Amino acid sequence: MAQKPKVDPHVGRLGYLQALVTEFQETESQDAKEQVLANLANFAYDPNNYQYLRQLQVLDLFLDSLSEENESLVEFAIGLGEAPQLFLFSDAAAGGLCNLCADRANQEHILQVGGIPLITSCLSSPNEETVLSAVTTLMFLSSPGAGSHPELTSLPVIQCMLRFSLSANARLRNLAQIFLEDFCSPTQVAEARSWQAHSALGIPLPRTEAPQQP
Repeated sequence: MAQKPKVDPHVGRLGYLQALVTEFQETESQDAKEQVLANLANFAYDPNNYQYLRQLQVLDLFLDSLSEENESLVEFAIGLGEAPQLFLFSDAAAGGLCNLCADRANQEHILQVGGIPLITSCLSSPNEETVLSAVTTLMFLSSPGAGSHPELTSLPVIQCMLRFSLSANARLRNLAQIFLEDFCSPTQVAEARSWQAHSALGIPLPRTEAPQQP
């Protein structure tokens, strides 16, 4: 079992977060990285931590983790957890980017540093929770006032949502339907359906999912 992060919880919130970031950057242990990243993700639940997380560039740390081969790191970086428990390593892992994206300043930072491709790459993850979090994150980034970013509703993304709308997973199916109805124009959806009927372009369903028959 991995040891708990080697930080002093009595140094104050900013100091504690700084120690976690330093440990994540310096450790070579994958188990330690998972535990530290899950620990950092727990702080994304509380808006009072957002300033500290931006100051310590934790949003960039989460974004960088999305390109890791380690699926657990990806899940913790983007995941929307069910309960804010420290050191949780199940599918209900503490939230990262998905929770942070509820804040306008965090949305703007992710958009400005070009985080959209990293997030959309998670749509092809074999981990259902990662896919659900990626869809939810894209919805936050597409919210009114976030500005126009064509990448959020690109053809491959919409085609992916069309396939997810046929998923056997009710949560994924419902999220995809909301995305198509609320964030895409009827013209965009029609174009994606047309292309989908004539090509294999797009992002596949998670390997654990199988589309339902129409």
